Amino acid sequence: MNYTEALSFIISKQRLGIKPGLSRIEKLLEKMGNPQNNLRIVHIAGTNGKGSVANSISDALVRSGMKAGLFTSPWITDYREQIQINNRFISERTLAKYVSLFGDCDATEFELLTAIMYKYFDDEHVDYAVVECGMGGDEDSTNAVEKTAVSVITSVSLDHVSFLGDTIEKIAAHKAGIIKKNGTCVLYPNPLCSKVFEKRCKEMNARLVKVPDAGNFQNNNILTANAVLKEIGIDASAEISHIPARQEMINGIMLDGAHNTDGAYALKTRLPDNGISAVIGMMEDKDIDGYMSVIAPLCDRIITVRPSHPRAASSERLAAAAKKYCKNVLAEESISRALAVLNARKGFKLVCGSFYLARDIRKMMLELS
Repeated sequence: MNYTEALSFIISKQRLGIKPGLSRIEKLLEKMGNPQNNLRIVHIAGTNGKGSVANSISDALVRSGMKAGLFTSPWITDYREQIQINNRFISERTLAKYVSLFGDCDATEFELLTAIMYKYFDDEHVDYAVVECGMGGDEDSTNAVEKTAVSVITSVSLDHVSFLGDTIEKIAAHKAGIIKKNGTCVLYPNPLCSKVFEKRCKEMNARLVKVPDAGNFQNNNILTANAVLKEIGIDASAEISHIPARQEMINGIMLDGAHNTDGAYALKTRLPDNGISAVIGMMEDKDIDGYMSVIAPLCDRIITVRPSHPRAASSERLAAAAKKYCKNVLAEESISRALAVLNARKGFKLVCGSFYLARDIRKMMLELS
């Protein structure tokens, strides 16, 4: 199986959808020899900031001379970017090898990718594996591990409510599931649900390290990453990592994949107060009105579009929500036409609401440049 065939095969598993639970991946990892149990894992759950904190920790580990594995999702530039060692993507040949060996299994796309990640990091003898949860925590496939070097909780807010529950406390309870017996948990400032994590740590006899509130998302993310580095004994300071589609500027357009209300507030701190032209796309299962209530009032013009994903909301559905907060809204069916309309505008230009939309438009922009 070559890389093209392997990539097509693993992506084809998206048809299985999202299936919370650990039974399938535990069987697959057992077939691999349970590589996850040989690793020192920095395990990160949360609603917002997981990728930023994970990348900041990984970069600091690399600067300190460590061999650092990094697992994040979703991908923006290349499917292989989800699995990295010292900022280098897993090679096409290596990914194809693992898919050939282990692809014939009862597992979803994310479960297979997670298992391959653990096997690869073990085979390559990384010093630390920095692993971002896909969704939730306790039933997320990344949680099929006996222990972690440290469990990390970033900012928690409403998201994936159909899977995790419709309150902050219910969602926090899922994410608290990554905290292991006799382990350590580093907790980002979460005043609305900190008691959930305090209770879990007490039940698991785990030590809780609370990060003080520095007043904004970015500073809190860096403080969280620094607290993790201190807990694992690494003499290095975390820095802001520049990640694709996280308030990223390309050709005069800001791309941001945040897709919930707290993510919108984090984005708002980097935006002008008015005069924005925006292309917005979102998934149907997100809090569309909550997101629009934060971003749309800042916009002079909004072009709504449906990202190329089965769960995406229609441009008409998004336009109806945006019109509550912005008078000038256009529902566009074509992503390329939406980009053309945006490029014709003056002032601050923004693409936001979905990593899938950011991926689509980022690729188009780079092909045109």
